[in-house]
Amino acid sequence: MRPSLTAVTTPPNGPKSATEPLTSNAADASGLVPEPPVRAPGLSPSRAKDFQQCPLMFRYRVVDRLPEPPSPAATRGTLVHAVLEALFDLPAEARTAEAALELLDPHWQRLLARDPGLAGLFDSPEELAAWLTSARALLHRYFELEDPTRLQPRARELRVDHQLEDGPALRGIIDRVDVAPNGWVRLVDYKTGRSPRPGYEADALFQMRFYAFVVWRTRGVLPRTLQLEYLGDGTVVTHEPTEAEMATFETRIRALWQSVLEVAASGRWEPRPSPLCSWCSFRDLCPQFGGTPPPVDPASVLRAFGVGA
Repeated sequence: MRPSLTAVTTPPNGPKSATEPLTSNAADASGLVPEPPVRAPGLSPSRAKDFQQCPLMFRYRVVDRLPEPPSPAATRGTLVHAVLEALFDLPAEARTAEAALELLDPHWQRLLARDPGLAGLFDSPEELAAWLTSARALLHRYFELEDPTRLQPRARELRVDHQLEDGPALRGIIDRVDVAPNGWVRLVDYKTGRSPRPGYEADALFQMRFYAFVVWRTRGVLPRTLQLEYLGDGTVVTHEPTEAEMATFETRIRALWQSVLEVAASGRWEPRPSPLCSWCSFRDLCPQFGGTPPPVDPASVLRAFGVGA
């Protein structure tokens, strides 16, 4: 299915290729893989939303790097994403629902091989079977939303990284990048949950605006369409970003980063209670639930944000 796109704009420093930069190169011209650079303090879309949701949870994930137990829902999302990525390794005519379902069990076995503890998510074979059935239902719904035999993605699981001048490094992984024959770009993200309630679409699009901004700044192309595919209820949310919107986003992300630095420097990682606390992995360490946060490691704060606590 060809995206219905109508324009591409470029940033003030001039146009670049709309196609070649949207692929990844692991090696330089000599064929040697370059040494990885020192990782600069930065943000991903998920960590940015973590800070907005609860600074203490953000600290536990970014500063303390506390382990979190896997959940059936998150693991199912990982599995379905892996199958959809692998689906596009097949020839176009072979990308059928049946082929996707055949990929499910091998990829589940690969997840188990990497993390045998995932088997402990299920108390019985029947519970595992029901979980796999729910994953199959999500894959079936994907084929109701689009026809992968008519798509040829430019990139899948594309890692993007942009150092914002006098700000954080912005990082993320885009599920899929489509480029139409005329160069128009669409960014696609798969969601295995349900779509947001009416009025909450803007919050859901934060991640896609983040990706659009990084692609615009690093590739010189403003994506024409941002697309969220909710496999939980078969809803597709689309948005067409503008340059003005990207300028607003930059202001917003700079303000957010400044707030992060101020909290990091002060050491006041306050909890922010909300209904989402019910799903938090760190309730035992949260003062709102009688827990006591461990001392903050200054070296970890410096590593994460480049400032001292």
